[in-house]
Amino acid sequence: MSTSPFWVSAFLDLPPGGFDRGVAFWQGVTGYALSPRRGVDGEFATLVPPEGDDYLRVQALGGGPGRVHLDLHVENPTVAAEAAIELGAHVLVRHELGYVVLRSPGGFVFCFVRAQASRRPPAATWPDGSRSQVDQVCLDVPPSAYDAEVAFWQALTGWDWNPDVSREFARLLPPDEQPLRWLVQLLDDEEPEVRAHLDLSCTDRAAETDRHAALGATVGPANGEWTVLTDPVGTTYCITERKPR
Repeated sequence: MSTSPFWVSAFLDLPPGGFDRGVAFWQGVTGYALSPRRGVDGEFATLVPPEGDDYLRVQALGGGPGRVHLDLHVENPTVAAEAAIELGAHVLVRHELGYVVLRSPGGFVFCFVRAQASRRPPAATWPDGSRSQVDQVCLDVPPSAYDAEVAFWQALTGWDWNPDVSREFARLLPPDEQPLRWLVQLLDDEEPEVRAHLDLSCTDRAAETDRHAALGATVGPANGEWTVLTDPVGTTYCITERKPR
């Protein structure tokens, strides 16, 4: 049975006290509705696009800083988890609801889940005519973990690998119908573990940056290809020059 995910969802894990602010911000960024909250303490919810299947979710953390983790949708989470263990992952939780929480060799948290999805949502169109979409996850990998982490994700997903993007960036290539492109960044400095951030494509980076700032984002460094921002609860992400699909 294949461990290659047929869909990938990104979870915005929001720090204690930041759930409502974080959710309101990302609803504004995406234009998506919020599902009813679920979980024992109402800690989970989904950002629901007006068209297509969902791929962005939110979680209220009980402690620690915010982060991004990924849900890999597979036919059988238990079988996929066993394959991941053989490749160097460690299981954190085997939940009675059927999902499995793991940590990659470099320390990145991800889950295997069974939820069905297949229709990639279109980009949002804003009142000024510009368009944008959260459409990429970037794994930020410290130098000492890079080779093992890349080998792990290549083997687990079975996706093609493009190492020729630039000196610091490479790509895993999921099927085009998936909602999230995968970028892998080789960090300059050592970090305790692999982390991830989200990227947006847009038709007008300046207008999109201004829109996010009005929603409460803090604008950081920019270059010819992307602008770094931080949401109101401390989550870093980027607006890029890539055009929405």
